[in-house]
Amino acid sequence: MKLKNTQAVTSFKYGWLLKRIFPYIKPFFGRVLLGFLIAIPVGLLDGVVSFSLKPYMDYVIGQQNLIIFGKEIPYSLMAFLMPFVIIGFALFQGVLRYLNSYLTDWTSLKITNSVKEDLFSRLVYMDTSFFDENSSGLIINRYLSDPDTASRGIVDQIKTIIISFFGALSLIGVMLYSSWKLAVVGVIVLAIAFLPVLLIRKKIKSVSNINTVIIGEIMTTMNETYGGNKVITAYNLQERQRNNFNKGISNSFNVSISLTKRVGWMSPIMYLIASFGIAFVLFYGTKLIYSGHMTAGSFASFVTSLLLLYKPIKTLGNTMTNIQSIFVAMGRVFELFDYIPQIKDKEITQDLKEIKSDITFDNVSFEYVKGIKVLKNINLKVKKGETLAIVGNSGGGKSTIVNLIPRFYDVTSGSIKIDGSDIRDFKLKDLRSNISFVFQDNFLFTGTIRENILLSNENATEEELNTVIKASHLEEVIEQLPLGLDTMLGERGLTLSGGQRQRVAIARAMLRNTQIIVLDEATSALDNESEAVVQKALDNLIQNKTVFIIAHRLSTIKNADRIAVINDGCLTELGTHDELLLINDGQYKHLYEMQFKDSKETVEA
Repeated sequence: MKLKNTQAVTSFKYGWLLKRIFPYIKPFFGRVLLGFLIAIPVGLLDGVVSFSLKPYMDYVIGQQNLIIFGKEIPYSLMAFLMPFVIIGFALFQGVLRYLNSYLTDWTSLKITNSVKEDLFSRLVYMDTSFFDENSSGLIINRYLSDPDTASRGIVDQIKTIIISFFGALSLIGVMLYSSWKLAVVGVIVLAIAFLPVLLIRKKIKSVSNINTVIIGEIMTTMNETYGGNKVITAYNLQERQRNNFNKGISNSFNVSISLTKRVGWMSPIMYLIASFGIAFVLFYGTKLIYSGHMTAGSFASFVTSLLLLYKPIKTLGNTMTNIQSIFVAMGRVFELFDYIPQIKDKEITQDLKEIKSDITFDNVSFEYVKGIKVLKNINLKVKKGETLAIVGNSGGGKSTIVNLIPRFYDVTSGSIKIDGSDIRDFKLKDLRSNISFVFQDNFLFTGTIRENILLSNENATEEELNTVIKASHLEEVIEQLPLGLDTMLGERGLTLSGGQRQRVAIARAMLRNTQIIVLDEATSALDNESEAVVQKALDNLIQNKTVFIIAHRLSTIKNADRIAVINDGCLTELGTHDELLLINDGQYKHLYEMQFKDSKETVEA
């Protein structure tokens, strides 16, 4: 699945999206509901100030005593108490707002973290092809930013809607109490002002999808600048990277500003429509006062409510715009949830405890891109305990062969079998638990050397750990480090040399103690001295194992039981080192003589 091509087609299926997100809300539903309940009085209290203006104007300013339930309240007492009452209500509303904000943030973060955890648990099981097809920046953005927007935003925006709705309701109530005729006019005008919000849904979706891709590209540039810093420095590529980054920033700005141009007019339009309403209210209200149908206090209360009502109505408009962005992000999140990896266990699988006889490639063909064969009808049998070296031209399919064994990819046609059973019939975990890899550039995680070795077998004893350290020739390296095995490694283990990283990787593979070992260009990037030490460690690793070796340096594989020559996706030659050298015009013989000639010329020079 190419993430940049996804369109969040479910963005307008609000009920479906809310149903999908609800399982993440459910564990915290009590707190979410409490926050929503607190939001109701927070909104309703918005009408207190405007409501208090009527008695204040009519009785305090008019110097008339108020009669409630037959009891007379002096206007002087009302003048003294009303400021304190308003302050008390404001304090009460402030406490409620604090509680509401705390509950909203707490539940939003919990929901977001739950979504991120579930998404990441799916990410780590994604096919290798998924990571081939998508940039690191886009993956990071989709798996971190979208859950933040979707799950954290939904609770906060619903809370805002509740507060704004009940705030508007309380103010409309005050308006109706003051004058139902003016209230009808005011509400109709504000409803009309709210309509433009409904016109921008699709534009928000389009811009959000485009901007997600652009931000992913920006993050990829950042990641490549970090990971490729030496290449950038060596080839003076600083301006290239800067231009790529600036281009991404500019594209993001252009896309965002295009939305602003379409959305930005809503606020002045809403304000203009509201102004017409307010102008009419002032005109008509004045007539009502002069005709005695309305008191000055009622009019002041009404106008204050109408002016205050603009804020929650505008907030509702902005919130509805934000909600659409949230639903777009939510649609993208559930696209990730709904993606099913192509490489997975069958419904009925069999266990793989050990390899008893052989590994067979039966007429195997493979395509990364449909219609372009990388491997063509490979037939090969590797016996248990045999070492098979795979050589050939660059891009000929050598690494692809070994990548098919642990099912990093699945064959396009044919089958790979272990003891006569198709590897697709085994549990993925069982299959991969029987294979150890040592790559050309082994990935070491941030942490200590001890932690990196123990990744392959967390239950290993200290004795087993010391055994593999000795066998992988790591002892000297560890003795030189200040904290020995507990020395912290930098990101990707770059604080160690290439040869040292390889030995850590070999120790990790040894500790796993699997029956199949794959060495993919394990020494090609090392100097002669480092290669000699690493080769000794590799010799210890592969004893009594079924081994697949991919190597460019043919001197390292002369002692292999057999050598397979792969050229342009085809198995062209198969035999021992001596047998292949006897083939006139053979490809292996040609490769060997070329390397021997190069080595001889280097020595003579």
